[in-house]
Amino acid sequence: MAQAVVTPDQDAIVSEIDVKAPAERVFQALTDPLQFKLWWNSDECQTEFFEMDPRPGGKWRFGTRKAKLDVNGVNQFICEGEVLEFYPPRLLAYTWIANWHDDETRSTLVRWELTPTKDGTHVKITHSGLAQEAVARRDYSGGWPGVVELLKKFVETK
Repeated sequence: MAQAVVTPDQDAIVSEIDVKAPAERVFQALTDPLQFKLWWNSDECQTEFFEMDPRPGGKWRFGTRKAKLDVNGVNQFICEGEVLEFYPPRLLAYTWIANWHDDETRSTLVRWELTPTKDGTHVKITHSGLAQEAVARRDYSGGWPGVVELLKKFVETK
């Protein structure tokens, strides 16, 4: 089961998992809107839309239906940003601006690193820029492990 580590400076959350699928397959699941909507979903929080222009400088957006979850007084989650690094199938990094952060204009950074292994791919996600986002940081500490578990299940079975 995936876990999250909060860096000592409280600025980043790191979650890692090994999946039995090639890096190309994992990268595709992270960037293809049709696939993304299939796996980044739960009964508690259903994805309503995901858009990505997969290139450096491209924009992305993600939103959910009203959820059973409540983070910082928000239950319909919307985030967006800009793709900063795009090196298929090894690296994807983008800014992350979320409506449930204490400062809804603060940009954080999500970085996916995919490393081939003997049996598939090691997936590492680092979400940084969270030092001043205590509520969101606590939520991400529990949320990112669940996200990588959903990704693992999807790429290993589809």
